[in-house]
Amino acid sequence: MAEYLIIGNGTAAVGCIEGIRSTDPDGNITVVSGEEHHVYSRPLISYYLEGKTTLEKMRYRPEDFYEKNNVNLIYGRAVKVDTKKMSVTLENKKRLFYDKLCLCTGSSPFVPPFEGLDTVEKKFTFMTLDDSLALEKALDKSARVLIVGAGLIGLKCAEGIAERVGSITVCDLADRVLSSILDSECAALMQHRLEENGISFMLGDTAVRFEGSKAFMKSGAEVEFDILVLAVGVRAETELAKQADCKVNRGIVVGTDMRTTTPDIFAAGDCAEGFDSSIGQNRVLAILPNAYMQGHCAGVNMAGGSEVFDNAVPMNSIGFFGLHCATAGSYPEDAEMSQQKTEGGIKRLFIKEGRLCGYMLIGDVCRAGVYTSLVREKTELDEESIAEMKKFPSLAIFSAEKRSKKLGGVV
Repeated sequence: MAEYLIIGNGTAAVGCIEGIRSTDPDGNITVVSGEEHHVYSRPLISYYLEGKTTLEKMRYRPEDFYEKNNVNLIYGRAVKVDTKKMSVTLENKKRLFYDKLCLCTGSSPFVPPFEGLDTVEKKFTFMTLDDSLALEKALDKSARVLIVGAGLIGLKCAEGIAERVGSITVCDLADRVLSSILDSECAALMQHRLEENGISFMLGDTAVRFEGSKAFMKSGAEVEFDILVLAVGVRAETELAKQADCKVNRGIVVGTDMRTTTPDIFAAGDCAEGFDSSIGQNRVLAILPNAYMQGHCAGVNMAGGSEVFDNAVPMNSIGFFGLHCATAGSYPEDAEMSQQKTEGGIKRLFIKEGRLCGYMLIGDVCRAGVYTSLVREKTELDEESIAEMKKFPSLAIFSAEKRSKKLGGVV
């Protein structure tokens, strides 16, 4: 009977479990979880602080998920991989053996070596449920909060605590919010909505030094605060992969079958550097849907099946204070950009060589799923289809065969 070992207990691990079980209903599956929680949806940690969800509702799978899939869940940290003995050693010295190993180790916050950071009493990161619970204990209606980082993590934190603190200031070296996914005009719309709800910004500026509850900014400004949240960025967790002699760049390099360069070891999720079909090369795509699909692909192949995941694309679906945003794909400089103003927002489509290669939707995100399918599948479009897509996309754009597949047999 096969021994499957999964390091990590997030979305990719769930995909891996379900992938294995789709092919091998009997093999032994062991999951090592660094967090002492049932698998949960990480994007919901800000909604928990906002009071829009509960710990129970945050579960990514039902309470009996592990039992139903005959999974041995172990809380602990993996610290060593021995590829010769095909074993993983935990922090408590317990050794686990495997026939197939999947690294779903995720990512961890990147905290720059700020001078004086050790003098800050109330400082937090914001990536896990434990981070959220720790931050919640420090919240106070009069607290002044400084968030370093105007990306998705920092802004979702700001939204989550906005009604529970006195003031929030967000700083970032970039000249706009969400700089990795939005251009200046689209970012300005999102920033305006955040400012309408009391969030202040210091963009093109960041903290360089701390003294207790005071931040000294690059610009020379000084900001006093009671709570500091560090949301500068994340790094893929690759230490175990390096020990196993897997090829590692920014993440653990995998093929479209999720195999690493080391035999019998797979990787999936935020730690993996997989194929991005929108640019035709490998890169880390640290987003939940891709994590699940990578995990499922890995699980099927670990159990002896045959699956590839070769159409991953960057995509985001987010919202702040009721203003929604959806993006996907890439935005080549030589692409044709179609732009439409919508009620309270904007729609931008990037078209190249008869295909939709990327989009940005702010406000009205209706039919975003159709756009994402067009990007992911690299659907060829004639002039009529392009005109229809710009106006109001529908499944009619796809071939009868693809419509049938998407609708479960209905053409």
